[in-house]
Amino acid sequence: MMRRIRILAGILLALALVGVAGWMWAIGWAPSRSDYAEQGIDVGDESGKIDWMTVRGGIDFAYARATSGADVRDALFAENWAGMYEAGIRRGALHSYSLCQLASDQAGNFSATVPRDADALPVAIDLRFHPDCPARPERDVVLGEVRQLAALIETHSGKPVMLRITPEFEAQYQLSAAIDRPLWSTGMFFPPEYLARPWRLWQASTIRRIEGAERPVNWTVIAP
Repeated sequence: MMRRIRILAGILLALALVGVAGWMWAIGWAPSRSDYAEQGIDVGDESGKIDWMTVRGGIDFAYARATSGADVRDALFAENWAGMYEAGIRRGALHSYSLCQLASDQAGNFSATVPRDADALPVAIDLRFHPDCPARPERDVVLGEVRQLAALIETHSGKPVMLRITPEFEAQYQLSAAIDRPLWSTGMFFPPEYLARPWRLWQASTIRRIEGAERPVNWTVIAP
């Protein structure tokens, strides 16, 4: 009996060690630089404090979430925006789109939060389903609202926006074929193929740990 217990304990220990090793590999993983030369991060207040002077050595660009919907401003956006500038990192702002609020109101929130900067990267609009918004409008309505939001933000920023579309959002609304803007795909570890057109950026990990970041960050690469 004791022998069986020792064997079982050994098996459980081995499985635990394999699990820990796998997790450590996952949180440190990034696509090869030989395949994707330009790599960066995007962050929000859930990422915690970022020491941009430390982070800048391992990235080529960074995005910071600025706003969500029509009335939410990221608590750390101003700090991140200034920190990226001071560290000399190419920076861009991100807006998280809500199906529950009007595009015009969301654009107003973004424009009031993000200062005009001719040197900034194109603004990214993040398109995904959110637990606090159960609305699922018809496709034509969503296409019209996203087009309006893009146009209003482009008027403010002076550059075409990018659309970061999750697989679930794309499956329901097929935005990538209907709206002609650069695409930012999402998908852990494996290059995605769910969009109707080639993607410009790929968010390859949402659990990457890097020196200088308090908590995990999203890791993104630029198509070669």
